[in-house]
Amino acid sequence: MASYADKPWLKSYKIGAFKLKTTIDYPKKPLFSILDETAEKFPGKDAYYYLGNRMRYRELKRQVDTLANAMVNLGVKKGGKVIVFLPTCPQFIISDFAILKTGATLVPSSPLLKAPELIRQTVESGAETIICFDTYIDLVNSVKEKTRLKNIIVTSVEDYSPAESKEIKDIPGTYNLRKLIADHEPKAPEVEINPTEDLAVLAFTGGSTGIPKGVMITHFQRLASILQGLPWMMAPLPTYRGRASTLLPIPIFHAYGHFLMQSSIYWGLKVFLVPDPRDTEMIAQLMNEYRPFLICMVPTQLLSLAQSEIEIKRMPVMIVSASAPLPTEVAQKIEEKIKMPISEGYGLTECISHINISVFSKVTRFAPSTTPGVGIPVPDTDAKLVDPETRKEVPFGEVGELWLRGPQMMKGYWPETGSGLEEGGWLRTGDLCKMDENGYFYVLDRIKDMINISGMKVYSIEIDDLLFKHPAVAQAVAIGIPDPKRPGSERIKAFIKLKDNYKGKVKPQEIIDYCRERLAAYAVPKYIEFRDNLPLTATEKLFKRALREEEIQKMKERGEL
Repeated sequence: MASYADKPWLKSYKIGAFKLKTTIDYPKKPLFSILDETAEKFPGKDAYYYLGNRMRYRELKRQVDTLANAMVNLGVKKGGKVIVFLPTCPQFIISDFAILKTGATLVPSSPLLKAPELIRQTVESGAETIICFDTYIDLVNSVKEKTRLKNIIVTSVEDYSPAESKEIKDIPGTYNLRKLIADHEPKAPEVEINPTEDLAVLAFTGGSTGIPKGVMITHFQRLASILQGLPWMMAPLPTYRGRASTLLPIPIFHAYGHFLMQSSIYWGLKVFLVPDPRDTEMIAQLMNEYRPFLICMVPTQLLSLAQSEIEIKRMPVMIVSASAPLPTEVAQKIEEKIKMPISEGYGLTECISHINISVFSKVTRFAPSTTPGVGIPVPDTDAKLVDPETRKEVPFGEVGELWLRGPQMMKGYWPETGSGLEEGGWLRTGDLCKMDENGYFYVLDRIKDMINISGMKVYSIEIDDLLFKHPAVAQAVAIGIPDPKRPGSERIKAFIKLKDNYKGKVKPQEIIDYCRERLAAYAVPKYIEFRDNLPLTATEKLFKRALREEEIQKMKERGEL
């Protein structure tokens, strides 16, 4: 039997006629060096665009060096943990690289967290410093005495935007970020970094399928991941470095957005920052006006852009969707508007591993056609599909759990090195996939989301995709709930948000009949519930776990469980 160790995807390492490297070099240097090198090479290039304001790379580096100096004076030191409790904004970028230059570790946290979640992340990480908006000060103060927090650095929502005030607001018990930068010299501390051991990032998983875990990423691992992405894929087009731009509507506090921000800085790109990931009008406006080469989104954002009332012009851009499977119907609607295919990628907080380079080939006119799916493993990445029960490799073309290994793989779950990894350094992703003969991978479902109907396996994503194709459906998600009459079995329930012009005009039975004509009998939803809104995670994923927990609680209250 052919083995995944043979890496059949290597034959697909090409952009048109250009062959891409099958292995690359990974320098052992501090992660913050990517900003230093870009600022030296492209000092006058815009680093970002934010609500009309721009900052050049030389100024970004100056502010980073200054803040790093100030933070050391506050007691931040190598090995310490600093929470950045901010949405997408320039202050996040400045804080990110400043923290790295002190030798401390960045802990990116969603500003949507409630007090109990913030306390847990602060206590678990041992963070003594937090950087946040001044509007969050009451929340932060409420958790301070329950944690080891000593320093609260605040910034304003208006800072670094056209609405920035010259006056710096003084809040007792805090340090103001702009004042710290104004009062210190741009002299970054000299700290010795061991890239393969020292942590650059301690990122907590989103918790969409369970309790969030702290993922340890070293300087070396993040730099390896960056090098496996744009620099590798764009090797045939080196002139894009320092000239192109990226649109980033993904929150930087999310692993996907954080990786893309740092990747853009390595490549000297101008990053268009979108502070609110749900601001569809701003995303469309930036796309139409600036046509950034690379646009990274999640499926719910693309769904919003696909609506008929949102105008997007034809443009030569590369849109990459990740974080969750992209419904075919949504991709087709976007492609009809921009006249370009949509690419997908795959990764987790623990490891970014796949990219669909066939779409990149077509966007850059190196190839006439594309291949669907999340793509092929990036260089030096081992991937295999394994039977979740026997732990043996499944034949090519069959469904198995994706296992990954590579230089970009996390160090482990906090605080234990190797925690969460199998023997040999493999990560079990929890995702069910299949691979074609060219090494392209396709995600079918998460193991935890797969539905068991009397022993028959149903992929919830296939039901989601079918429901999206119904003309009345704006959003849809299917889950499995316990079957009270058959212990160990489940029933399927679908939650649907209707388009405005269909509300009150479609009945649940119509949706069930629609599914019955297109699905096997056991895969047809038994229940349909219409809702005005479906729950989303902080990173805009449809939150299946929340719906499942809600339904189980209702069943318990009714005495069904």
